[in-house]
Amino acid sequence: MHKIHLFKFFIALLLFVMFAREGSTQTWEVFDSNFHLEKKLSKGEIFLLGNSLRINVWNNDLSFLDSKYEPFTVIEDASLYQFLEPWIIIKNNDKFGALHEYGEQVLPAIYDEIDTYYTLLLARKGEEYFVYDRGKRSTFSIGNFASARIARNGQVIAQNSDGSFILPLSETPEHKYVSLTDPTDDVIVAREATGLGLINMEGKYILKPVIDELTHLEDSYFYAKNSNEYLLINALSTTADIRYNSFHRISIENDVMVEYIHGKLRRIMKNDGILLDIVGMDSVRKSGDYFNVHFRDGTTGLLNKEGDWEVRPTKTATGILPGNEGAYGAKIGDGFGFINANGDTLVSPKFDQVKIFSEGMASVKTGTKWGYINQQNELVIPYTYNTVGPFLQGIAIVQNDGTYNLIDKSGESMLETPYTRVSRMMDGYYLLEDKGLFGLAKPDGTVISNPVYEEIRREAKDKILIRKDGKYGVIKENGDFELPLFYNAILFDNKNDKILAKSETEAVPEVLSKKELKKRMRKKKGA
Repeated sequence: MHKIHLFKFFIALLLFVMFAREGSTQTWEVFDSNFHLEKKLSKGEIFLLGNSLRINVWNNDLSFLDSKYEPFTVIEDASLYQFLEPWIIIKNNDKFGALHEYGEQVLPAIYDEIDTYYTLLLARKGEEYFVYDRGKRSTFSIGNFASARIARNGQVIAQNSDGSFILPLSETPEHKYVSLTDPTDDVIVAREATGLGLINMEGKYILKPVIDELTHLEDSYFYAKNSNEYLLINALSTTADIRYNSFHRISIENDVMVEYIHGKLRRIMKNDGILLDIVGMDSVRKSGDYFNVHFRDGTTGLLNKEGDWEVRPTKTATGILPGNEGAYGAKIGDGFGFINANGDTLVSPKFDQVKIFSEGMASVKTGTKWGYINQQNELVIPYTYNTVGPFLQGIAIVQNDGTYNLIDKSGESMLETPYTRVSRMMDGYYLLEDKGLFGLAKPDGTVISNPVYEEIRREAKDKILIRKDGKYGVIKENGDFELPLFYNAILFDNKNDKILAKSETEAVPEVLSKKELKKRMRKKKGA
């Protein structure tokens, strides 16, 4: 079990009180990647936007900074409102303007609102709308509308006062539509009196408006019905590619697209065609990215999204869960157990619920409690927990009586104190939460810090941003401080390999190593 101590935290705070150096009145300090102070900057509010954009706002002026944090472009009477790459939206009083990330001001701060796209800006002044075209480097009015916005494919969708819609940037800007929606980045679904159609980013029809039903599936795929014909369409930026058509009924049932032939379920469909064509099916249900296929002869199989059998149809189970390590959770009679790809029983159905095997362990539930079994069907960790997670790198997150902990494969608790919540982050570290405060643990369960901070975020190896009582600092993965809990803001300029720290007082605390601290304490005692 890993021991947890608050010693490092309190010693660090003691350091800042005992030993302080007088600093400059400058607002920002710039450190290299090893936290060596390189320079100090004049006052202002610095923002790091995107990968390499640096902006300073001071005295109602907005400055673009180079890699040395020196201004190379200054915009007067502007405050930073929003960054929507590559556009910077500025604000002056209650009006908005826009800059390109290269520092060029393209719209003055005279507009009521601004919408952005990669190469376009849509700005409103009262009821009149204007477009800035980056390619043409020009701003022009497109008319007065009840509302307007930029569609996901770059066209502007505007609504007239009579409720109709138009595409003012298309070749037919006066043409009226009943409705216009943009479910993908490539096409707009248009409804006219004649039916539904698809419009590309140039504002042209790639599928004429004659379709009775048009449903977006995912990505660029659509399901369509026209009279008695069913279509599967891949709507690209230039064309509508009809990947499959049939006069047999295609419908979406239980989130699964299926086709009936002569009134009987015959095919499971994927976005662009047939996933499985087989006789004798009774019903299909999704299980994650898999399909439980039930047959009229009483067999059930588990099909993957490539159309291959993970578990061939078997009478052993009536429901099959996605599996791992050669074992699949299965509903067998009134209970749950595990079967293999052939449908053979690996673990008898003595559980009320089961989850996937991971690292040789699977969580199983009896009554209201969860435990873990191994691949030999041995109960390794007793039924103790209300909720459980899979083992990853030998550690699982478990919850009991409203609190969370980490356990190893023997069931030993790894945190000395359970917390309100424990979450595994994308980098494999664990976020610890208790009473609204946060701490951090390594992927092996070693605690870096107890939940004592209002914010904690791992920025890079051995660089962890912390905030407490409104002040920011940086600690290493052993809990030692790199920068004290003193600053009003800390920014990591990863593109420039620098750390910026802002303070508003003159006394900047000195961060001492444990060795130096002990040395100074000995000197003080000797005195």
